[in-house]
Amino acid sequence: MSEPAVRETLGTGRRIPFRPEHFRWEGIEPQAYKFSLGEERGFDWRGITRFVIGGPPDVPCRFQLRYFELAPGGFSSLEKHEHIHFVIVIRGRGKALVGPEVFEVAPFDIVYVPPGVPHRWINDGEEPFGFLCPVDAERDPPRPVDEAEWQALRRNPITAPYVF
Repeated sequence: MSEPAVRETLGTGRRIPFRPEHFRWEGIEPQAYKFSLGEERGFDWRGITRFVIGGPPDVPCRFQLRYFELAPGGFSSLEKHEHIHFVIVIRGRGKALVGPEVFEVAPFDIVYVPPGVPHRWINDGEEPFGFLCPVDAERDPPRPVDEAEWQALRRNPITAPYVF
């Protein structure tokens, strides 16, 4: 008996056309990455835009699909969460600081960030760098790295250039 209610909720489906000339999805407007730089160490960011492609309340699901794009010279905040990240690069090249590692990433590479692991996305190239990031629709907010994590990342020659 619940099948008709499911059909009502799901409707007939939806297609969101992609416009490659602008590297944008039709009707999906850019949003601020975050609304402030934050006062926590490492929470600054530059040249990053967020696009919410789908999720509640528009789509009846428990996740949200987002696309982030970093302009040349852009970077995200250095943060951690209790939820995971499973990122799929779809545009350009960039770097992913994940714990004690920095990965060079290119289209169709996948980066997994475990819960509680510090991470930052960096575009040190000359072209836009973009990735899809599906996450739980209800999730914890970003947290700053603690003093021990900050010091370990600063001492590590691999991560130190990206800890600021």
